[in-house]
Amino acid sequence: MLDTTHADQTQAFLDRFGEALVDGDIAAACDMFTDDCYWRDLVTFTWNIKTVEGRDQVEDMLKHQLVTTKPSGWKIAEGEMPTEEGGVTTAWIEFETSVARGYGLVRLKEGKIWTLLTTMVELKGHEEPAGDNRALGAKHGAGKNRETWAEERAREEAELGYKTQPYCLIIGGGQGGIAMGARLRQLGVPTIIVEKNDKPGDSWRNRYKSLCLHDPVWYDHLPYIKFPENWPVFAPKDKIGDWLEMYTKVIELNYWSRTTAKSASFDNASGTWTVVVDRDGAEVTLKPTQLIMATGMSGKKRVPDFPGMDMFKGVQQHSSEHDGPDQWTGKKVVVVGSNNSAHDICAALWEHDATVTMVQRSSTHIVRSETLMDVGLGALYSEDAVRNGVTTEKADLIFASLPYAILHEFQIPAYAEMKERDKDFYDGLEKAGFWLDWGDDESGLFLKYLRRGSGYYIDVGASQLIIDGEIKLTRGQVERLDETGVILDDGTHLAADLVVYATGYNSMNGWVADLMGQEMADRLGKCWGLGSDTTKDPGPWEGEQRNMWKPTQVQNLWMHGGNLHQSRHYSQFLALQIKAAMEGIDRPVYGLQEVHHFS
Repeated sequence: MLDTTHADQTQAFLDRFGEALVDGDIAAACDMFTDDCYWRDLVTFTWNIKTVEGRDQVEDMLKHQLVTTKPSGWKIAEGEMPTEEGGVTTAWIEFETSVARGYGLVRLKEGKIWTLLTTMVELKGHEEPAGDNRALGAKHGAGKNRETWAEERAREEAELGYKTQPYCLIIGGGQGGIAMGARLRQLGVPTIIVEKNDKPGDSWRNRYKSLCLHDPVWYDHLPYIKFPENWPVFAPKDKIGDWLEMYTKVIELNYWSRTTAKSASFDNASGTWTVVVDRDGAEVTLKPTQLIMATGMSGKKRVPDFPGMDMFKGVQQHSSEHDGPDQWTGKKVVVVGSNNSAHDICAALWEHDATVTMVQRSSTHIVRSETLMDVGLGALYSEDAVRNGVTTEKADLIFASLPYAILHEFQIPAYAEMKERDKDFYDGLEKAGFWLDWGDDESGLFLKYLRRGSGYYIDVGASQLIIDGEIKLTRGQVERLDETGVILDDGTHLAADLVVYATGYNSMNGWVADLMGQEMADRLGKCWGLGSDTTKDPGPWEGEQRNMWKPTQVQNLWMHGGNLHQSRHYSQFLALQIKAAMEGIDRPVYGLQEVHHFS
């Protein structure tokens, strides 16, 4: 722990930085950054999710945004003290803008800003009803014909979408749509969530029976209501489904199940959408101002088109449609793919005495769950982290404060340690013929996920079955199918009663094409990826996830997706953007992303 003198020095630096910004002295402010600096802003300055890199980009952003942002009150966050390690001082900070309160994290190197994270916490005058601002709930006193809470909710549910229109419509009622709806509910934004399934949580319940979270509980909390202290570290899919159903009810979301969006179009004159939905057999036309696609980053299934698929006499399923292992006991199954879903499905089929062959078409990164928990996540998302004062919210901000441009530099040594720690495990996999990789630059799982959303498996047992030969493994490309199985490019014939295509998912703008047409999908462009110019993540460099949680080239259309961590964390910033729009707050967007790729 550093002494108060160091805290005073850090605060003096923040005072000087704040004074330069208040004075509009952009040159002086920029001189307080290192040459290799990074400023990641989540909405406060840019009304965007944007990282500026280097002094020139910092200068350009401030020239465009400083006058309207009017930042002030820079200080070390209440209850926090700066820390120092390896010549880098790290401090949690608070500040304000003309319309919002902010929170962030600054790293100082040689007396200048190396990395700066600024995030919007709340809009002034539009704070969430929490803490001292929480709603009273009970209606004390007496009055004629007063509505109870239940009657008010029933009226709201009956009228919204019919008598009154939602300001925001969320298409997709899985974890992303539910987390997003919860944020908007607390901000008082009238919102409807539409979901094709029968109940909240069915998007989890309907997947293959062995599915469970591979991320630990501390990483997976939803906004406002955390999982209880006795919640399992890795929750099974049906337990997650039940939690989402409960959460939807308790948070009082306007959730339309058994509802399918049929078409959507935007009217530039009125600035509103027209969205036609089928609600349990009845057509309803909705007129929201804002439209959020929360249909899943891993939801637009990618089904290959192999010659002979129409000839195959057995059953073919995409992994998202796989019905589980029960009926395949004693049968032959070929699983095309070698990432998370492929491993999970293969292991479950083996447990039910099916003969399983995995077809590996490209290399896969594998990390053992126990090692990932310890080396990769333990400092931020674990019981030890909580005991050390690193709450889930604080962990989210620490992770967010590492610019994507240099994140790999932090990840490479961690995965090198994992490789060495589990050397015998990896030797066994390679001896079995498994084609391993560690990412294009040896940076491992997190960068693979951020760059391409695929290409990895968190091992929870299937790898040992491959090592032991219990899950058969073959490497190669699928040439075609015939009536009885799969034929590879080397002529190998794999007999099959079932072929599972664990072949991943396409970009989320495919959902836009389905609903609004290809022209609109192309205006939006590809979703996900950083532009790292690595495998399946073509350049140019974006520095942030393409089109996710921020303004897009399609007016009033937003994309929301990702794992539970991202659904929780980024829903806060997307909700604040939508609330600001509803309240008529000026939102000059800096760095609106250009479209370089269509899918």
